Amino acid sequence: MKKVATALGSLLFCACAVLALDFGESVRWNGMVGVITAPAVDNPVSGIHAGAGPWSVRSGRARVNLATGAAFFDVDGLVLNGGNSSGTPGPVTAVVGTLVCNPGATPIILDSAPVALNARGDAQFAGQMSGIPSTCNNPLFLIRIAAPAGAAGRWIATGTERVVNDESR
Repeated sequence: MKKVATALGSLLFCACAVLALDFGESVRWNGMVGVITAPAVDNPVSGIHAGAGPWSVRSGRARVNLATGAAFFDVDGLVLNGGNSSGTPGPVTAVVGTLVCNPGATPIILDSAPVALNARGDAQFAGQMSGIPSTCNNPLFLIRIAAPAGAAGRWIATGTERVVNDESR
């Protein structure tokens, strides 16, 4: 019963937080996928190195208001896909959401505050991202490692099915 109450509390918090944020001029990603790479093979995005192995995601989504900085993401089942820690987040205990504006030669990289990644690979964030430029071309969304420190900054998942300025859903 305690686990059910905790899960319902987390779900209610995220739902209320999302409803409280203004997403008028927003971009959203309707799904998430883990980084696809082999051990010791990098797959960088705008100079951000990939995690040291492949990751998978059961589900996830993200949304950022480019005018106000209101941001939300949730990811479920973000786990390693191979190796001795397969099916778990391994040593990763915290993640950040990263908005990449203008990817390529002169990207602008903005992070959310770190949030806990639980043993099932679940994490949620609702809050602000500051410093979004007035022009954010080709926005990308990444989930990056925040802890442990030795792996911090590496990306392990990315948003998929991007929709810009569409409030129909």
